[in-house]
Amino acid sequence: MNKRTVIVSGGMLEEDFVLPILKNEATEFIIGVDKGLEFLYKHEIKPDYIVGDFDSVSRELVDYYREELNVPVREFNPVKDASDTEIALRLCLGLNRKAIWILGGTGNRIDHLWANVQCLQIALDAGADARIIDSHNQIRLLDKDITLKKSEAFGPYFSLFPLEMPVDELSIRGAKYPLKNHFLKPNDSLCVSNEFEEDEVTISFVYGKLILMETRD
Repeated sequence: MNKRTVIVSGGMLEEDFVLPILKNEATEFIIGVDKGLEFLYKHEIKPDYIVGDFDSVSRELVDYYREELNVPVREFNPVKDASDTEIALRLCLGLNRKAIWILGGTGNRIDHLWANVQCLQIALDAGADARIIDSHNQIRLLDKDITLKKSEAFGPYFSLFPLEMPVDELSIRGAKYPLKNHFLKPNDSLCVSNEFEEDEVTISFVYGKLILMETRD
């Protein structure tokens, strides 16, 4: 079984979705990020690390984990050059964690979500598989061809968007809306809301990076 590290950030955390992930034996390392600590405390889950500027959580809670449970804490000034989630992600990479799930990375603030999506490139460039996940969405980045299996799919829909620059010779096979050697520009919405037509979907391209969003209603 592949082991994963889970970052618990301060966005949307749905109990029915998040708790089974945190309590699953595949989760071997948990990092609590700022307001995400409140969720962990409520459900009596001890993180392995805590990071953040803690401007959204009580000092008493941080001290509880630091002093009573001896959880390592990395505290930062609120006036800093990186988000708390980015700091947690870089901590994962520094600990040589290669499979990273970010929970609480989505929510009401679209600016926070977009910052988290961009942070995924840090992991991609380091050779790690990092994903933002909630009950309806799984977001990850691609820099090489991939085959998606319908039996293992997060949901019935998937969408593709270029990251930073156009994607050249994009082909999609096995999908309801196939594509062959398409030049996908950042302002192109062609690849939104595709579906499986066959048991496997193959996504291939020769240049660029893709945001892959797998979704369900």
